[in-house]
Amino acid sequence: MKITKEHISNGIWILAILLILFTPIGFHVRVWVNKVVATVISPSTVDETDQAVLENYHWELVDLDDNMINLRSKEGEVILINVWATWCPPCVAELPGFADLYKDYGDKVVFAFVANDEKDKVSAFLKKKEYDLPVYFQASYTPKSLASNSIPVTYIIDKQGKIVVNKTGAANWNSDKTRTLLDNLLAE
Repeated sequence: MKITKEHISNGIWILAILLILFTPIGFHVRVWVNKVVATVISPSTVDETDQAVLENYHWELVDLDDNMINLRSKEGEVILINVWATWCPPCVAELPGFADLYKDYGDKVVFAFVANDEKDKVSAFLKKKEYDLPVYFQASYTPKSLASNSIPVTYIIDKQGKIVVNKTGAANWNSDKTRTLLDNLLAE
């Protein structure tokens, strides 16, 4: 059998696909692709008529130092919740934007980065990337209106408990649009 340029080209494509799907190189490629996609996707607010209200703030979370908090103690504040994992390319892709947003709004908005992962992996990841984010792990069931089968998922909750943003997938959280939204919610 004679090997043609087409056979070589097909072989290269198959090898590239296998690398992307089954190796750590592929993880980094998927993160990069999600970063590119996230730069053009700015999260939008939920139509006011479709906004759910967080009726039950009871959600126990534990931080990296094993300190327990209950979301109930943050009722009446503007809250940004992001559910993520270290093994999730879209989650990893959007974290740099969250880190920048947290630097500017961390003292005004309640941030909760809820990890669906093992504590040591999360600690090592945060240290490697030099992220200083308030990361938590679930210690009780997620409130029904914040439950999702997908990650990453991000919610922004206003002072009255309305879920004004409910975004699944990577997005540019450090956008002017998000900052304007947070400023408006804080001013209410």
